[in-house]
Amino acid sequence: MPAKNLNINIPLSERMRPGSIEDFVGQDHLLGKGKILKHIIEDKEFYSIILWGPPGTGKTTLAHIIASSSDSFFIPLSAVTSGIKDVRQVIKEAVENKAETGKQTLLFIDEIHRFNKAQQDAFLPHVEKGDIVLIGATTENPSFEVISPLLSRTKVLVLNSLTHDQIKSILKRALKDQDKGLGSIKTEISDSVLEHIINFCQGDARISLNTLELAVMLAAPLKSGTRKITKEIVEEALQKKLLLYDKNGEEHYNIISALHKSLRGSDANASLYWLARMLEAGEDPLYIARRLIRFASEDIGNADPNALQITLNAKEAYHFIGLPEGKLALAQAVIYLATAPKSNSVYTAYAAVTQTVKQTGALPVPHHIRNAPTRLMKDLGYGKGYKYAHDYSDAIIDQDCLPDEINDRKFYTPSKRGFEKIIKERMDYVEKLKRDKKKSGQ
Repeated sequence: MPAKNLNINIPLSERMRPGSIEDFVGQDHLLGKGKILKHIIEDKEFYSIILWGPPGTGKTTLAHIIASSSDSFFIPLSAVTSGIKDVRQVIKEAVENKAETGKQTLLFIDEIHRFNKAQQDAFLPHVEKGDIVLIGATTENPSFEVISPLLSRTKVLVLNSLTHDQIKSILKRALKDQDKGLGSIKTEISDSVLEHIINFCQGDARISLNTLELAVMLAAPLKSGTRKITKEIVEEALQKKLLLYDKNGEEHYNIISALHKSLRGSDANASLYWLARMLEAGEDPLYIARRLIRFASEDIGNADPNALQITLNAKEAYHFIGLPEGKLALAQAVIYLATAPKSNSVYTAYAAVTQTVKQTGALPVPHHIRNAPTRLMKDLGYGKGYKYAHDYSDAIIDQDCLPDEINDRKFYTPSKRGFEKIIKERMDYVEKLKRDKKKSGQ
């Protein structure tokens, strides 16, 4: 039975919507001292902007805060439910308002990327003339979804996903707020259960708040009147089973280790399993993408140079399309990495060279490969004796490029696997040519 104190007609996320930048959580890069949105709101210097960011990061809230700080007319419009007729009517009202009162209209368009070219074109002349100040909100990349003429007349502001701690502070505020939140209801919820909500909601404040509210509604009051929120109640609210996973604890490191070692062991099935365990438990997909990029260099390297590009593409694909579709790009990358030939030669080469740098310090650059932009430097021997490779057959020369003290060091030893087999053949070929040229005095 729902708690009688809850206003179930208005979702908690709507009731807790901040009314000022002081109450707003997150986006410090836009709302901090001297930052662009703080300037717009406090100095009331309004111009057209597009707010681009993931769901539940505060795009609509910021539009309302901007509107409340001005004495302009404010008209909200959703691109999901509005057509060209609605657009023209809104513009007509804005033009009439300006003619009658001299005031601009702040026009907020939620999900502006859903408007087609003709609908977006309709705003152009009125943005230019100042009849309207356009505030668009989108979860899609404006470069692809907003027409170029409109994009050139607006400033795109990028909103970041809310952090774990930011979502936590929002939920705790809702639990304490007696007027708009859940503070009038005796609620007991442990930090670990709260963490489950945060992990599943992927930085989306709206989903986090509404999940919390539903969990409170589902919890039956104890004799004391307290509603205890358990893991099982949250599972019911989410309609998902909560997997054992602590993004900041041991299980987090155990599972990312399992993914890494499954990839290294060329086990595509196990790699996919550990990937899904993290994603379905609410891990940040970009964290996983970063680990895959590292793996591509550390455990594959030049055995398959495409591996690095594949992982970078997966990261960009996820960033572009988000969840849930972006999971498939990561899955594709994981399968590729698992089945690619393995080599840690790049990793060991860099480890070896850094150790040498630490041991030998800042050895001077040999004179013949120094830069010589001035006459004085040339007189001091900078660049003297340098052989320009393209002046020689095969563009290969017998010329030392390491400092004399470490001239015999070899750092990179390619494996005999994948593309590194070809790299080894090239290196052996170059070494042979250099020896032959040295013997012939070239």
